[in-house]
Amino acid sequence: MIVAGEASGDIYGEQFVYAMRDLNPDIAFFGIGGPKMEFAGVRVLHQASELSVVGFAEILPRIRYISRVLKELKQLLKQDPPDLLVLIDYPGFNLNLAKRAHALGIPVLYYIPPQLWAWREGRVKKLAQRVDRVAVILPFERKFYQKHGLEVDYVGHPLLDLPPPGRSKEEIRHGLGIGPERDPILALLPGSRAEEINRLMPAMVDAAEIILRSYPRLCCVLPLASTLSEDLVNSYLKDATIDIRVAGFDSKELLSIADLAFIASGTATLEAAITETPMVIAYKVSPFSYILARYLVKVSFIGLVNLVAGKAIVPELIQGNATGRRLAEEGLTILEDERTRGKMTRDLQSVKERLGRVGASRGAASIARDMMGPQ
Repeated sequence: MIVAGEASGDIYGEQFVYAMRDLNPDIAFFGIGGPKMEFAGVRVLHQASELSVVGFAEILPRIRYISRVLKELKQLLKQDPPDLLVLIDYPGFNLNLAKRAHALGIPVLYYIPPQLWAWREGRVKKLAQRVDRVAVILPFERKFYQKHGLEVDYVGHPLLDLPPPGRSKEEIRHGLGIGPERDPILALLPGSRAEEINRLMPAMVDAAEIILRSYPRLCCVLPLASTLSEDLVNSYLKDATIDIRVAGFDSKELLSIADLAFIASGTATLEAAITETPMVIAYKVSPFSYILARYLVKVSFIGLVNLVAGKAIVPELIQGNATGRRLAEEGLTILEDERTRGKMTRDLQSVKERLGRVGASRGAASIARDMMGPQ
C-alpha cells in the first residue's frame, strides 16, 4: 500500500513505483495518489486532490471525507494486509495510518517524512513508535531523525531523478506559441491545492499586470498541477489583460524558459532552484492558521530553498505581505538589477549541489525491497 496526499507526492510516488518495478516487476500497488501514480500502475482508491489541504482551519470542511477514507484504508490493512506500507509526507493522515499498520505487524517505510524539525518536534516520538524505517530527502534531516532513535537513510532528492527537459527552450516556447519577441517570461506557480489558488492567484495576476507596465512584451506561463482543474485557474484569468499561457506541461520545462518565477512555498521552490530560475516565494493561509503556525513553527524561513541554503537567498512574502504590489516590487528588482539576479542564480546553484545526486527513488526502492523480505 502506498499513500501520497499531495501533488508533489504523486510525482515522487510515480518515480518510486517505477524504481520498485525495476527491482521486481511483479509487485502490485494500491492506495492513494494522483494521475501520475495511476499511470504508473497503482490502483488508486482515492485521488490525492480530494485529500489535499493547506492550513489548520482549511481542513475542517473536508474532515468527514478524510476521516472516511482513513477508516477505509485501516480496514483494508486488516482485511488484505500488504507486505509493506509506504507513506509519502501527508503527516496527519499517514501517522494515523501508520499506527494501525504497526499494531497489525505490517512494516512501515516513511519515504519523505513530515517536516517535524520545522514545527512539531514532539511528534517524532509517535513517528519512532509507528514507523520501521525512514528515507529522507533533505541533507540535514538525517541527523535530526537519528537523534530521535529512528533508523534513517538519506537518499537524496527525487526531483533530481526527473529527466531534464527533453526539448530546447526554443521548442518549448514554440509549443506554447510564444514568439521570440515576447520577453521576459514570468512563471506563475500558485500551488497545487485549491486553497492556494484562491489565496495567491489574485496577487500573482496583479503583480504580473504591474510588471507589464515596465515590460510591455511580458508573457506569463502557468504549469497546471495534476490536482487542479483548469476551470478553477481560468476563473482568475478571465479579466486579466496580460497574456498568461496555462499549460499541462512539466513545470520544469516552463521554469527552464522563465526569467522569473512567483512560487507558492513548497516543493516547487526546489524545482526552480534546480533550473536556476530566480524567484519570489509567496505564502498565505487563513488568519487562524497563520496565528497557529507562528506559534508552532520553529524555523527561520518558510521556503524550502532558503531552508536548504541555510540563509535567505530568495525573498519570502508571507501573509499580509503576499500582495500584488510587493510581489511586483521584488520581481522588478530581480529583473532590473543584474547584481541581485547574478547572486541569486549562484546561490541557487549551491542549493542544487546540496540536494545531492540522482538516485533517490532507487535508494528508497532498495530499502523497501529489503523490508519486504525474500519474497
